[in-house]
Amino acid sequence: MTDQELVMLAKEAMEHAYVPYSHFKVGAALLAKDGTVFKGCNIENASYGATNCAERTAIFKAVSEGYREFDAIAIVASSGDYASPCGICRQVLFEFLPDGKVILDSDEKGMVTYLVRELLPFGFSSKDIK
Repeated sequence: MTDQELVMLAKEAMEHAYVPYSHFKVGAALLAKDGTVFKGCNIENASYGATNCAERTAIFKAVSEGYREFDAIAIVASSGDYASPCGICRQVLFEFLPDGKVILDSDEKGMVTYLVRELLPFGFSSKDIK
């Protein structure tokens, strides 16, 4: 699957976002090592702390289906600009695809790609639990 195809799937996912408060839609498409794609969107809640980001929605869907190994995730936002993962999402990404690719897309600026380790260089892992 190409990066552009993954971005298009993230845009499809974005359309399902539940954002009655911020009106800021985010979509994500997570590519498993076997080629399966899991889509996720952000889901807001009146109690903002209960809101879930698109990235975590996609990852949690995949993990709940028994998947544990991933290659990449594409993330898009309704603003048309880059939507970099928040700190919590970076940590969850680090748990499941520390060497994976994060593809961000902007309608005006195009695509940029980072490794999860670049976004969270000192991520907390099982090696830190002693």
